[in-house]
Amino acid sequence: MFNITENRKKKSEWMMKRERIQLGTSEITGYRIDLGNAPLLILQATKGYVMCGYLNMSTANKLGDIAGKVTGVRTFQDILNAKVIEVSENAKKIGLTEGMNVKEFLIKLL
Repeated sequence: MFNITENRKKKSEWMMKRERIQLGTSEITGYRIDLGNAPLLILQATKGYVMCGYLNMSTANKLGDIAGKVTGVRTFQDILNAKVIEVSENAKKIGLTEGMNVKEFLIKLL
């Protein structure tokens, strides 16, 4: 595990963080980049990921990713407690749906 962190002295400075997160008996990886007024967040499992509203489902579909999207989150814990509001086409093909709890969604991607 590595963390890239810097002390933020100005709002314009950024911080990137990578963190291992226990999910059941497995681990997922959380990525956070502080941007402007809200962070960019991703939780990555073995077969896919959940992304925040900064990222685009259209691109995930073009790339063939298995992805879910959440909004209104500021921390990894917020994502884990959220419901998926949008899923990629390949996520639908394996039975993942909008409205799923993120933990349940990610467990199916381990």
